[in-house]
Amino acid sequence: MTVTTYIGLGSNLGDSRQILSEAIAKLKSIGEVKVSKLYQSLPMGPQDQPNYLNAVAQLKTELLPLDLLDQLQRFEQEAGRVRLRHWGERTLDLDLLIYGNEKIHNERLTVPHAGILQRDFVVIPLLDLDADLHINNQPLKNLELIQQPTLTVLADESWV
Repeated sequence: MTVTTYIGLGSNLGDSRQILSEAIAKLKSIGEVKVSKLYQSLPMGPQDQPNYLNAVAQLKTELLPLDLLDQLQRFEQEAGRVRLRHWGERTLDLDLLIYGNEKIHNERLTVPHAGILQRDFVVIPLLDLDADLHINNQPLKNLELIQQPTLTVLADESWV
C-alpha cells in the first residue's frame, strides 16, 4: 500500500544545495517525490553556525515507518552526517514529518514530528506541497507563525 509521507530536509555544512539535491535523488529511489521551494533560515539552535537551507519533500512510498526512518538515516550517513552538538550544524538532516494519517510514538520515532507546528522552516514548505494540510486537526495555513516568516525563498520548486 502506498502512503503519502513528508520529509523535512536541512543542511548548513558543505555545498548545502548540492547535498539537498542529492538527497532528493535518493528519495526518488524509494518512491514518487514532489519538492517544495528551497528556503534559507536562521539556525534553530546555537547561532554561531551558518544559516540553513531547508525544503520539504512529499514522498509516496510503500515502506513502513521504521523502514523509511532507516533509509533516511542511511542517506544522512552517506552524506557524511555528523552530530557535533544538539541543534548544531549538519551536512544533511532528514526528518520524517508525517506518515499518512498515522500517529506514531515509540523510542525511535514520533510522527507527526515533534515541534512541527512551531517551525516556519517546516510549515511553509509543507504548505507549498499541500495548502490544505492539517496536523492534529490543526490547519497549517491558519498558524500564526506563517504570518511573519523568518525564511527567505531561494528557489522555486524547480531547484532540484
